[in-house]
Parts: sequence; C-alpha cells; structure tokens
Amino acid sequence: LGWFLYTVLNRFIPICKAREDMERAGRYECTARELLLSIEENGWDGGWYRRAYFDDGTPLGSEENEECRIDSISQSWSVISGGGRTERVKAAMRAVQHYLVDEEAGLIKLLSPPFDQSSLEPGYIKGYVPGVRENGGQYTHAAVWTVMAYARLGEGNQAWKLYHLINPINHTRTNLNIATYKGEPYIMAADVYAIPPHTGRGGWTWYTGSSSWMYRVGIGEILGFHKTQNNLTINPCIPEDWSEFEMKYRFGDSHYRIEVQNPQKIQQGVKSITLDGRLLDEATIPLTDDGKEHHIVVIMGTGP
Repeated sequence: LGWFLYTVLNRFIPICKAREDMERAGRYECTARELLLSIEENGWDGGWYRRAYFDDGTPLGSEENEECRIDSISQSWSVISGGGRTERVKAAMRAVQHYLVDEEAGLIKLLSPPFDQSSLEPGYIKGYVPGVRENGGQYTHAAVWTVMAYARLGEGNQAWKLYHLINPINHTRTNLNIATYKGEPYIMAADVYAIPPHTGRGGWTWYTGSSSWMYRVGIGEILGFHKTQNNLTINPCIPEDWSEFEMKYRFGDSHYRIEVQNPQKIQQGVKSITLDGRLLDEATIPLTDDGKEHHIVVIMGTGP
C-alpha cells in the first residue's frame, strides 16, 4: 500500500502545480518524502520489500514468515513508483524471478508459499485454497505489473518473455494445454491456479481489469507509445533480437505511420526521431489534425 500511496501522491503533485495550488503540492511533496523514507527504513527485508505488517508488528512478505515470504506487488511497485533504491529494486526483481515466476506452468505467482497451516491471518485471501487467486496463484493484475516493472528497468528481453508467458493464447496451443487451462484463449483470466493437481488452470474470465493493464503494458511499456494531449513520445523497451516494428495511429483525421528501427540490437534507448523526413531536436513529437498522412521514424541506439 505504501508504494501505491507514494505513486498517487507524485501523480497529483504536477496536477496541483498546474492549477497553481502550491500549498497542496508542497504538502504532497513532503508527505511523499516522509512515506518513501519510512518504506525504505521499515519495508526492506534484506532481499526484497515486505508486503505489510500486522497490528502486533509481525511482518508479512518476509523471509521469517512460514507462508507468504515474498509478494510480487511490493517488488513491482517499488519499480513502477520510481521510488525504490536502484540496488534494492534490482535485487527484489531477481527474487521475483526466482521465487514467483513458474516458466513451466506459464504463470507468475502473486505470493509464495501460499497460506495454509500457519497462524497468520491476513484476511479473506486465506479463505481461498492454496494456489488459487490471491492465495499464491497468479493474480493477473499483479502478473502484468511484474512485466511493467521489468520494462521500467529497461529489461526488454525479460519484459517480453514474461508478457509472452502470461498471454492466454500460449495456454491453449495444444490439446493438452486446452485441457489444462480450460479458459478462453482470447481473454485474460483473472487468475491462474498454481498448485497441483490444478496447476495452470485458468480462473475467472470476463471478470477482470487485467486485460486493460495487459494492453497498456504492451502498447505503452514495451512498444513505448505514450500520448499526452497533442504530443507523442516513443520510447520502446523491446527484446534485443527485434530489428524493427511498425505502428499505425489515427489522430483525428490524420494518419501516422510509426516505424521503429533497432540497428544496434539494444533493449532500450532512442537515438533519433524524424517526422516527415525532418529530424526532431526533442523526443516529443507534435501531433497535428490536418487530415494528412505523416511518417515517423524512430531509430533506437545509444551514444552520439
């Protein structure tokens, strides 16, 4: 919850400043700083960030717990919020890969181990059987946030690998996959079971907002498409073996063809951008609703 609050505060600060509410902006900045200091001081467990504390001070999402030693949300949002210390967030995401990514089953668990026999009482999630939904299954919102975190770290290879891993089409490639997953291949399942004998079975479908997160991460974080008012930025985070890709975007009555080239085979970094053959001095691309066709070329690369 601390990382969420930190993120929300930082999103509202520029809105307050734009409305010239400097008193509120200053108050939010102060609160965000205090919150970040508290998280770093009390939330770090040594190899990853803890999930929470019980009223008696017992930590949750800690190495000392028998169940729920690690939770993916705390790690992902330490990256997404932009607040976590560099060396810590990298260690935390390595722990996610080690403890929570199940490549064989094609899922990313929310937490591990699931709640079952311990004395911890975290609330309603313990009412689910181990490995289902929030109790140690893939809770797909959190799985997509994991992908987002890797993209924010600039790790395009890993971001795409995990995006591909949780894509429902890849749970239904064979008859055996279909019999295991038992869900639609064109819908993001709210959860995927993680414990035998139902490992890999899709949970609730047509009942989740994770599909919109999946779309957002694919378009915004991996392909790097970001629009703010009448301006566009393209900053991809892709696998290094992608040599190029293309997007088409309609802005009013105008049509933009966006061509991204990756000659240096890198995962992130933009070297130059041209709009209709004109080299842009800034990374921001102005959009014009003039009814014409426009051509954007983004060259990925590093150095001058």
